[in-house]
Amino acid sequence: MVIHVYYGGRGLVDDPTLTVLEKMQAVFEELRVDFKKFNLYEYKNTIPTLPQTLKEADGVILASTVEWYGMGGYLLQFLDACWQFGDKEKIAGIYMMPIVMSRTNGEREVMAELNTAWECLGGKLHAGLCAYVENTIELEMNTKYIAAIEKIAENFYRGVNQKEVTFPSSNQLVKTKLVNPSSIPLSPQESEQLSEFVSDEEYVQKQKEDLQELASMFKGKLRSEDAASEEEYLAPLRKAFHPQAHVAGSFALKIEGKKQDLVIRIAGTTLSVGYGKLEKPDIEMELDRSVMDKIISGRMTFQRAFMSGEMKKMRGDFRIMSGLDQVFVFEEK
Repeated sequence: MVIHVYYGGRGLVDDPTLTVLEKMQAVFEELRVDFKKFNLYEYKNTIPTLPQTLKEADGVILASTVEWYGMGGYLLQFLDACWQFGDKEKIAGIYMMPIVMSRTNGEREVMAELNTAWECLGGKLHAGLCAYVENTIELEMNTKYIAAIEKIAENFYRGVNQKEVTFPSSNQLVKTKLVNPSSIPLSPQESEQLSEFVSDEEYVQKQKEDLQELASMFKGKLRSEDAASEEEYLAPLRKAFHPQAHVAGSFALKIEGKKQDLVIRIAGTTLSVGYGKLEKPDIEMELDRSVMDKIISGRMTFQRAFMSGEMKKMRGDFRIMSGLDQVFVFEEK
């Protein structure tokens, strides 16, 4: 029989979970069980590959210490890797016993979470152990506690060895219901290979660099498009400008799809056009891009767009606005 322990604590000397595992290991060795403990903090860079080790196991112990709130983060990563890369058919035949010791509170909640997670993976459950331990030395010296721990280990051995019947749980349906049928189906071998890629730091770093390069390329493209957008309509306005001594004013055109206003300033023979924000312009106009295109192409005038209602809004002196059609003479296209 093969039993694997996945320990999600930090490996502190006075960790009560390690004390419990040590007592259980002694029992399993007497029963000639192939016992192996994986300290997840030692495998933190290769946790995605650990679900591969489940293929050898008949029983699994998930061990966690509640130091302030919830289970250790490494154990969560391991369970997530089991969901992503684990062989669900193999997991379905593995018995799991949770061991949760607490230095604060919440050990029962964490044990329930471990049970639920393992059932969602499709595995079998066995009664575990959870307790609040204020003093690890008391746990080590109390003969009644030690006897209880040894009894739990023996029961787990007996349950795995005899393949005890476990009743089905609705949590086990999650394995089939949450899997996205539109996703690419992976064989156990492909999942194993993918988990190795995920744990390969050089491979992951190369993928990040490739993504950053793609992101930079798209950002550059967007900046180019934004720059082109900020130049739109400016050249035709400059080309069509025919100054009139009596026409002067400032104009802010809100064009559909533009982040900033098209700002026009006219002072005699001087013309200034660009995109930005103009405080208190003489005329404010709001119009669709299609209407602006008609004006630029000479098929519509500012005044006619306003009079026909194609211009959405206009605020300011109408007489000043009519001067735009005098200073901008567009050739019809």
